[in-house]
Amino acid sequence: MSLSLIAFLVLVVAFAIGSFTKINAGLLATVAAFGVGTLLAGMSVKDVIGQFPAGLFFILVGATLLFAIVRINGTIDLLAYWAERLAGDRKILVPILMFLLTAALASAGAFTPAAIAIVAPVGLALGMRFGISTLAMGLVIVQGANAGAFSPVNPFGVLGNKMLEGAGAADGSFKLYAYCFIFNAILAVIAYVLVQAIMKRRAAKAGARHADGGESAIKNDGGADAPSGDGVSGSGGAGTAVLTAPAQTSVAAGTRTRPEKVAATPMRILTLVGIASLLVLTTVLGLDVGVASLVIAAVLIVLNPNVQKPAVESMPWSAIILVTGIVTYVGMLEEMGALKELQEGIAGLGNSSLAALIASYVVAIVSAFASTTGTLGVISPVIEPIAMDPLLTPIGVVTAIAISSSVVDVSPMSTSGALLMASAQPKDERMFFRALLLWAIAMIGVVPLLVWFVFVHLGLG
Repeated sequence: MSLSLIAFLVLVVAFAIGSFTKINAGLLATVAAFGVGTLLAGMSVKDVIGQFPAGLFFILVGATLLFAIVRINGTIDLLAYWAERLAGDRKILVPILMFLLTAALASAGAFTPAAIAIVAPVGLALGMRFGISTLAMGLVIVQGANAGAFSPVNPFGVLGNKMLEGAGAADGSFKLYAYCFIFNAILAVIAYVLVQAIMKRRAAKAGARHADGGESAIKNDGGADAPSGDGVSGSGGAGTAVLTAPAQTSVAAGTRTRPEKVAATPMRILTLVGIASLLVLTTVLGLDVGVASLVIAAVLIVLNPNVQKPAVESMPWSAIILVTGIVTYVGMLEEMGALKELQEGIAGLGNSSLAALIASYVVAIVSAFASTTGTLGVISPVIEPIAMDPLLTPIGVVTAIAISSSVVDVSPMSTSGALLMASAQPKDERMFFRALLLWAIAMIGVVPLLVWFVFVHLGLG
């Protein structure tokens, strides 16, 4: 067995342990990088440490700290209040506004799980108040996060742009963002319409069974002999009650309570200015995303020191360790030449288009059970030579990989899917798990082939 194969198997084991236990795969990968690098590859400890992604670390820390402050100081509550006021009694505007809000946060640099964690509790609560399926709302919110995830200032976008730069197409950054945004917007519409239709049909069936079970109640005009509602619990079952509950929420203008006012305090307005400044500093002035995020976060902390402790404590340190640990291990693989062997193996297929399709399915499957950022970090050096094939377009190949890896984030085994389940009501958890798992499986089966055909085979880009 070759050293490279052993090194890859160690990474697979780290992913597997991280997926099925509470042990952080990034921590295992970091330790394994030193073990494999020094004992098998003959690298020095200093060389292994040199593979640590300092730039990515600052991006993750800066972005997550900034958006922890956004959540803690109530700025996200202000945005949700404005969204509900803007929607009024127009039900259809609610999912649109929640999609745009999550996409805006991700586009501004919020780590995708952070954007979902911020918006999901608000969005699912608004969905209940407007009679929208919480599952439909949850899927829309995840797609919104994915839509903004490949912004140049988002950690996902940073990794995507790294692949583009390696393929000699650094000018394709905006196209990558635009294509991912449009694809996820279309997918959000499909998810919303499909789930709402299913829920409506289930609610109609439950209503019909209730009417059959309560026939005597109708005949007696609601008198004392009317049944006590056993028709619902007996024929609908717990699963039906869970699925149809959101659809039965009253949305009449006269019954829905007015949104509780959230004040636009000076601190919240300054926070919004800070988010806007982040976009200007990074996209116009070219300042490093991590540095810009830390500067703005530091300014907000100086203005309101009370947010520092809860913001730092609420940062997703586990996710940061996961991402940097995986990328450190990948750097070690590249240093020892294992990635070069993998690239040569893929090149041996003799067809870069087929290699891109296989890679799209691989990242979709892995991302459903592990970190999308970590997966992109692993696959990045492999994709770059494929994207450089003159018969393909670099932006097409990278877009296919980007969408395939992120569209499965709704899986309950991934961070985003888990956050949706955490934001759902306890009675909905089992339904959410099954539905999210089925949706993720459907995405794995359909999306890689679809995006490969559109972006790679047809050469869009």
